[in-house]
Amino acid sequence: MIDSPVFFSGIGGSGMLPLASIVRAGGAKVAGSDRSLDAGRTPHKFDYLRSLGIQLFPQDGSGLQDGMTLVTSAAVEATVPDVVRAKELGLPHLTRPEFLAGLLNSAQRSVAVGGTSGKSTVTGMIGWILQAGHRQPTVMNGAVMKNFVTPSAPFASALVGDPELFVSEVDESDGSIALYQPEIAVLTNISLDHKEMDELRSLFAHFLGRARKAVLNLDDPETRALSETVPADKVLAYGFDSPGADFMGKDLQLLPDGVTFALEAEGERHEVRLAVPGRHNASNALGAIAAAGSLGVRIEDAVIAIGRFEGLKRRLETVGEAGGVTVIDDFAHNPDKIAATLATLRAQPGRLLIMFQPHGYGPLAKMGEPLAESLADGMASEDRLYLPDPVYQGGTVEKVRGSDWLAEQVRERGRQAEHLADRPKIGDALIAEAQPGDRILIMGARDDTLIEFARGLVERLGSSS
Repeated sequence: MIDSPVFFSGIGGSGMLPLASIVRAGGAKVAGSDRSLDAGRTPHKFDYLRSLGIQLFPQDGSGLQDGMTLVTSAAVEATVPDVVRAKELGLPHLTRPEFLAGLLNSAQRSVAVGGTSGKSTVTGMIGWILQAGHRQPTVMNGAVMKNFVTPSAPFASALVGDPELFVSEVDESDGSIALYQPEIAVLTNISLDHKEMDELRSLFAHFLGRARKAVLNLDDPETRALSETVPADKVLAYGFDSPGADFMGKDLQLLPDGVTFALEAEGERHEVRLAVPGRHNASNALGAIAAAGSLGVRIEDAVIAIGRFEGLKRRLETVGEAGGVTVIDDFAHNPDKIAATLATLRAQPGRLLIMFQPHGYGPLAKMGEPLAESLADGMASEDRLYLPDPVYQGGTVEKVRGSDWLAEQVRERGRQAEHLADRPKIGDALIAEAQPGDRILIMGARDDTLIEFARGLVERLGSSS
């Protein structure tokens, strides 16, 4: 129970909105600000927050009052007026992970889902399994969970339930994963993203060491190596290619609209059918079922529930189809996620017309070559890639590499790629290029307007067909 009013600076962020909604549902007074609100972007999101009884202010410090606690997202710098004003008033100031860790660590039962890729999906899967079993969890996610979307809750990236049964995605990008002490830690995989590999290994090892149970993906080499450092009685392992897995997947069949596989665990075999496609989602399902089992959910009940899991917004989401062209929206932004998305789509027929918006200049500087390799390796010779400029939302950042550099790197690897700085020009190019049977794929993170861009393409295709 939160006693004092809480002010969320950056309240529209993917990690802030669900946290604010959970705190508000618990009865606390909540207010917030966001630079996107000031700029007039994504108004529907802020209308939703107001509908919850959350008061919104400009990000100029005017919303801060005595007695509040300030919570800031990673995008809010020390020079932002909200932070300056909170310091003047002597208010407690927590980062989003610090505040979230307090909620998760105080719960009687908790699951924290970490990993470079897949953590939002696994979090959603666990939440749905528990909810389907009438366990009423509180779920904190970084993506909208389709199973929980209603007309009054269109931004269902959180599920408000029992605060003593808390399931959350946790992030390693800022090192804050070290704050969490869950009952059950799930680790999906470890690969290059925001930090160097040695630092990631250390962070995730500490994360697993603080949990009472570790649910680990043995198919991932880095996670498998870490599993050897965890006491055997703490480990619950899953995988398709790992004989030592406690939850073993077999006979995987990739379908256009999902996957099927057999799950062997605790001496029994269960047939699983998912309504979300891709091998990566089959792996995600194994991890979710294993974690739910650690909370006392029977495997057969988890299998039935996960068959009704609808997926997440912006995760291989079909936005629409018009003129024989399908438009797909996806959150993929690092090499592993891009590889999984392209592998899933390449398993089905149809040329890919791709717009990938890099999620910042920093990531391009850090992992530009692996990004280029994932894009080129995942594309066929007839596919086309269009790159707008990277996401830039202000602040100080060195623009060492841009999308022009990435386009050149993909071309050097034998694939078609073009840099067009402005997204509207890419929209025009996609519409002009698309033919019946093609699939337009929009990929990127840290930009809520990408889904609107995708929807606009569907409308244009419909009006031109």
